[in-house]
Parts: sequence; structure tokens; C-alpha cells
Amino acid sequence: MGLLAYLKTQFAVHLLIGFVFVVSGLAINFMQLCTLVLWPINKQLYRRLNCRLAYSLWSQLVMLLEWWSCTECTLFTDQATVDHFGKEHVVVILNHNFEIDFLCGWTMCERFGVLGSSKVLAKKELLYVPLIGWTWYFLEIVFCKRKWEEDRDTVIEGLKRLADYPEYMWFLLYCEGTRFTETKHRVSMEVAASKGLPPLKYHLLPRTKGFTTAVQCLQGTVAAVYDVTLNFRGNKNPSLLGILYGKKYEADMCVRRFPLEEIPQDEQGAAQWLHKLYQEKDALQEMYEQKGVFPGEQIKPARRPWTLLNFLCWATLLLSPLFSFVLGVFASGSPLLILTFLGFVGAASFGVRRLIGVTEIEKGSSYGNQELKKKE
Repeated sequence: MGLLAYLKTQFAVHLLIGFVFVVSGLAINFMQLCTLVLWPINKQLYRRLNCRLAYSLWSQLVMLLEWWSCTECTLFTDQATVDHFGKEHVVVILNHNFEIDFLCGWTMCERFGVLGSSKVLAKKELLYVPLIGWTWYFLEIVFCKRKWEEDRDTVIEGLKRLADYPEYMWFLLYCEGTRFTETKHRVSMEVAASKGLPPLKYHLLPRTKGFTTAVQCLQGTVAAVYDVTLNFRGNKNPSLLGILYGKKYEADMCVRRFPLEEIPQDEQGAAQWLHKLYQEKDALQEMYEQKGVFPGEQIKPARRPWTLLNFLCWATLLLSPLFSFVLGVFASGSPLLILTFLGFVGAASFGVRRLIGVTEIEKGSSYGNQELKKKE
């Protein structure tokens, strides 16, 4: 094992990476708070500044995937589709099977220059998660309670507010509503059968309200819908902890572009289109299961150096005073000061682990289990 490979497995190194992410994130959140004074004066300047501040935080996670674990992401699509990337507002539909599916999506956003302006329809609980939810708040992310009767007006208002967004944005939708598990899949297929819909093998039944509302509200802003079907070679099931330990994965992403004018604008027609799309996504996953590849040309967008340079700048800025402080603590010889510092390290470790836990499937939301609770 080489030195770098050894360092990737060390808890102390992970703690330092977590320290840089957390402290830089709090600093970025404070800067975002300061930009609020710009909103009534120059809304578009506020938005552009927050896109770049968000990029400075999210790109640290992308750096872990691209430069720390050296995970490779391959697109299965055509060059004509790739030529549109980063040059239009779009809605992105991504399957929700893996703990790091969002990170693979962010990697593609970064490589085509839309990471800072990427959007998502997120559960409201995330709004209260430090760094993640706070950064999203300043980015005008649309939060919902996942109860359509309560969410409808909030979602419509949030989507319409993005109509004049100055940066090209990719609006990510997880139409399944929650991550795939065997229990959720079984219940979901029972619901599909009751509605007369074809069964899906690799996906949950898509929730259509968010998609149909997004298509209607972003009409005239969004140019297309990108359907992305993700899988990992070798039947791997990667995790953020695995990335932190430097494990290398190979992600394959089948991308299809649908111009918005090809999608029905009425709610019923858009819902039927979405169900048909998921049947096609299921067929793509079946093909991958059998052949190990998706159809289409294989394209590997080059990773850019900015994520690494951004992290190194933050690490240089934050770790130098940290090391000086730690040396001063132990040089003091004060048991109280040393124990206090070790207690802080333990609390920081717990906090970082909790942030990582947000991505874990077994700690995912209970959304999608409502039908199961009714049966029980």
C-alpha cells in the first residue's frame, strides 16, 4: 500500500477533511447571509454571488469523488446531446438507488459549469441541516413537506420564482420520492398493480405531481428534460464513506434529452409520459444487468482542476492556524485545556458522521412507506 492509499484510510485525515468542509461551509453560509442585503437592490447579482459561494462548498464533495477516490464517470449518450450541456435550463430526472447518486449528478454539473446553480426539489427537513440546508436556502431551493395539499402553492411559487434565473440551471427531480429499498419496492408495485400500471423491476413508481408541476411552471424557461439512468460497474453499491476511504468506483450514466415541447403540458398527459419514461428506464437497467453497458456512445467528460484547487485553498487557509492552535494546546501542559480540546474533537467527529449519515439509504426518509404503514 502506497503512502497516499494509506492516508486515505486514516481517521485523522478524514477528520481534517471534515474540518475544512464544515468550517469553510460555515464561513460560506455567513457570506451568503451578508449577501441578503443585495436582494432588494440587485437580485441577479445576489444570485450570481450565491452560485459561486455554493460552488465553493459543493465542489469540495465533488473533489472527493473525482480526485480523492478517482471515481470515473462515463456518459452513454450522443455528442449532439452533450453539446447542449451547460447551455440551457433543464429538468434532470435521476433514479434514486444509490447513496452517492447525487454526487455523480453534481460531478456532471461541475464538468459542464452548472454546479453552483444546480437546483433540487428537497424535503423540508433538510432546510434545518447545517451547511446543506442553509446553503440551499440562499440558493432558492424549493423545499416541500411531501404532502401535496400543503406543498402545492409553495412549490408553484418557488418554481415560478426561478423563471428569470440568470445562470443556466439543472433542476434535479427524484421522481420516485425516496431511495429504492426492497420493502419500498414491494409496496410500490402493489400500488402500481392497483392502478393498472405495468410493474417496474429496478425503480419505484414515480410520483407525478412534482414533475407535472415543474413542467407547467417552468414552461418558457426550461428547454428540455434530461433523463439520467445511473448504475455502477461490478454491481457495486458505493457510499460516501467508501469515497472518503478512497475507494474507486466506475459510474455509468445513460443520458437522454427530450425537448420540452415533446412533453404534454396537461397534467394527465405529462403523468402518462413520466410513467412511460420509467418503463424505458427499467428496460435500460435490465439491459445493463445483462450486458454490463448502456446503449449509446461512451463519452468521458474531462475532470477540471477547479474542485481540487478550491479545496487546497480552503485547506491552506484553515489548517495552518489549526495546527498552530493544537501545538499550543499540548505545549501548555494544561490537563483541562487538553481534555477540552479532545472533547471538541470528539464532538466534531460526531457532527461530521451525522452529516455523512444524511446520504445513507438505511437512514433515508420514511416517504414511500405510507402505504406500508396503512397495511400494517
